Amino acid sequence: MLELILANLKVRPFRTLISVVGVALGVLLVVLFTGLVEGVTEDMAKRAANWKAEIVFTRAGAMELLASNLNVDSRYATALVDIEGVESAVPVGKYVSPTSEGSWGVQQIDGIDWSSFARQNDMTLVAGREAVGPDEIIVDERLVQNEKLQLGSTKKLFGEKEFKVVGIFSPPSGARIKMSLSAMQSLLDAPEKCTFILVKIKEGEDPQEVAERINLKLPGNKVNLTRDTIADAQDRVPGLRPFMRTLVGLGAFVSVIFVLLSMYTTITERRREIGILKSLGSSKRFIILVIEGEALLIGILGIIVGFVISFVASRLIMSVFELQFRFDRDWMGIAVLIAIGGSLTGALYPAWRASTIDPVEVMVNE
Repeated sequence: MLELILANLKVRPFRTLISVVGVALGVLLVVLFTGLVEGVTEDMAKRAANWKAEIVFTRAGAMELLASNLNVDSRYATALVDIEGVESAVPVGKYVSPTSEGSWGVQQIDGIDWSSFARQNDMTLVAGREAVGPDEIIVDERLVQNEKLQLGSTKKLFGEKEFKVVGIFSPPSGARIKMSLSAMQSLLDAPEKCTFILVKIKEGEDPQEVAERINLKLPGNKVNLTRDTIADAQDRVPGLRPFMRTLVGLGAFVSVIFVLLSMYTTITERRREIGILKSLGSSKRFIILVIEGEALLIGILGIIVGFVISFVASRLIMSVFELQFRFDRDWMGIAVLIAIGGSLTGALYPAWRASTIDPVEVMVNE
């Protein structure tokens, strides 16, 4: 049977190739895009994990990954420090916008007071100085490497406004670009406002208990533990999970349709061959197994091609854009199931049609 399956695929190489490409496209949709989503959100979570603060004080809606809201009064920082168990409170503004220099994606900018932020989060300047002027920024080492920046370089932010790189910081924490909070407040016309306040608690204190005290003293705000903020990074991207489910469904649909159309037209062309097999005693089960075997082999080839293209494309994208990939085994397993299941499902109806061909009618007509 295997020899017959291989011979059938070889005799129509172009149609086989089209079917393989269709299955590979379904695999590519799932593996590449879920890898991009997992990589970007994990990268953001890792940078957030470098915060040494145990509590994030904010308001509802301010901490969305794609939001640019300065709706928290930065003067809350003074009130927070007075609460039992709190060691320090540092206001942070966040601005999110599309990249402005020809690359695809979004960029985040933190507005901070560098001295207090660096002291709280154990950060240092590895080169240059802190940003104090209205058109000055500091960047992390990764951005320096990705965009070939150096001290004195300029970068367009907030539309077409040029900012000068005056420092390079390490380790990465939060946004890769930072400016003074006062400069961000001035640009966004939001004096005395920030996006959230990082709260570091005193040694030996329980974060949950301190969070409850903050809620009692300053009700009506949102108090998150930093570890929870990191854990739900994907949940804070609006529509992300429905988007990923849509990708999976689209990948399955593409695989089924390509194989269905290919196999259906193949069966139409192979009526004479199938009629001869049935006249020689081949059963319906045998015919169905042959067609399904071809679909299975097409699915396996599509998986290999899809994975190869996904890995190559991810490397190219990472080399051009500031985007990270993480290929999750679960999603890769789902891609394999989609490819195999889609191929077998797509070939099911053509296989059934082939098994019902009347050999006498075929011989008479052909």
